[in-house]
Amino acid sequence: MNNIKNIIFDLGGVIINLDIKATISSFNALTTVSFEEIYTQAKQTTLFDLFDKGKIEEKEFFRELASKLNYKGEHEHLLNAWNAMLLDFPEERLDTLVEAKSNYNTFLLSNTNETHISVFENNLYQEHGVKHFSDYFDGLYYSCRMGMRKPDEEIFEYVLTKNKLVPSETVFIDDSIQHVKGAGNLGINAFLLEKNMEINELLKQLNLL
Repeated sequence: MNNIKNIIFDLGGVIINLDIKATISSFNALTTVSFEEIYTQAKQTTLFDLFDKGKIEEKEFFRELASKLNYKGEHEHLLNAWNAMLLDFPEERLDTLVEAKSNYNTFLLSNTNETHISVFENNLYQEHGVKHFSDYFDGLYYSCRMGMRKPDEEIFEYVLTKNKLVPSETVFIDDSIQHVKGAGNLGINAFLLEKNMEINELLKQLNLL
């Protein structure tokens, strides 16, 4: 790993804490249709892919979601359930990002949507006074603003080409194995962040910190 010049970080489960089960249980409390049938961390239906790619607006997403779940209640309850997975930004992870950026070209690559972006950016400001999350990186990439998502190779190719990154000089860290495999297929040094492991621990294991 002596030739590494670039690090690409995932967001959810790597930098921000996520609780997917909280969202699943919140939706299951609203409807008799099992939310796991259409959404898990490992797999999701086309509706979520379209939202992640920015192909549909928030109103359409929640309208279609309500239809799939046979939900007749208030829109706000769906919104709260969808956002329930978003937890906190631990201070030590933000410190790790600062340290990493001082030694490498760093990037964020996240499958996310505009609804979640507005929430976690506000949380970041409320928790840590951070106005611009982009300050932690040399490049910040959200799937909903790119029209593509992980694990498709095209999204990794875009980040590599846009920033003239050499795959063999680049590390990618994600907590979803399918995304790690997608990056690895392009020759990127891709690593799975195991549950209960912090990014600074993994970076130290790789001799990058």
